[in-house]
Amino acid sequence: MKTKIIVARPIFEETLVHLRQHFDVTDNQADVAWTKASWTQALSQHAGALTTGSDPVDAEVLKACPSLKAVANMAVGFNNFDVPAMTAQGVQASNTPDVLTETTADFGFALLMATARRMAESEHYLRRGEWTQWRYDMFAGAEVHGSTIGILGMGRIGQGIARRAAHGFGMKVIYHNRSRLSAESEAECKASYVSKEELLKTADHVMLVLPYSAASHHTIGAAELAQMKPTATLVNIARGGIVDDAALAAALRERRIAAAGLDVFEGEPKVHPDLLTVPNVVLTPHIASSSIPTRLAMANLAADNLISFFTQGKSVTPLNSVAA
Repeated sequence: MKTKIIVARPIFEETLVHLRQHFDVTDNQADVAWTKASWTQALSQHAGALTTGSDPVDAEVLKACPSLKAVANMAVGFNNFDVPAMTAQGVQASNTPDVLTETTADFGFALLMATARRMAESEHYLRRGEWTQWRYDMFAGAEVHGSTIGILGMGRIGQGIARRAAHGFGMKVIYHNRSRLSAESEAECKASYVSKEELLKTADHVMLVLPYSAASHHTIGAAELAQMKPTATLVNIARGGIVDDAALAAALRERRIAAAGLDVFEGEPKVHPDLLTVPNVVLTPHIASSSIPTRLAMANLAADNLISFFTQGKSVTPLNSVAA
């Protein structure tokens, strides 16, 4: 008999076909919304799962799933996983790094440009029929080329953004990270390491690309926003919870910073209502990696992680080490 796995959310049909060659697959192409209880009950009947960032695999869930052996997240982030608890129970955790790096960096830079140049704000103005004549200062925004970008989180995606900024737009790149990059990597990105405080004080544009954890919760709150220039912009393509969305909405409304671009939110898909009432923010629904080729590559890598674990004892891109 084939090993039973569950796919928590809709994915590409071709990925499902690939999985069915190896497993007895329970799919959710109808996109039925799980409660935590119904998700736990469904997961408990399977040895493997393909999940997204919204499907929890924590100690409570794991306790009810003694037969679970491997879970593959179709995302580079994995804050829906309790990796230590998974390791303790002998459950392989995996994610999908690398395949989304360049697409996500493209989007991060697009969101930066839209934010700096007030594109969403001006489009709403046009759609409301308010454009009747040209003005010299109409939606005048911030420069991108030649300005200073400060990147918090300098992993693969952060470095991709740094390369675009330095080599494509002649920007000065400063960054802060848990650990400093090698001299070679810094040279490739034309990036200089600074403290978090120096970055916030100096940058014209602050880009967030760091992973979410308890330690990074509200990395940007009221105190950090107060350190930024009033002309600065903030862009978050990392994870919801890294920014205190309520504090950000207040700073935007009071023009303590110029603008923000957000692809991720605390408690998403819910968005803090105050963010919906300020004009100087660009909002997108967690789509930074959303190109067809990249999302397909993510789905297929997640599938290959499950196949590799159950056939060879180890996922292709594991997050922990367990015995098969």
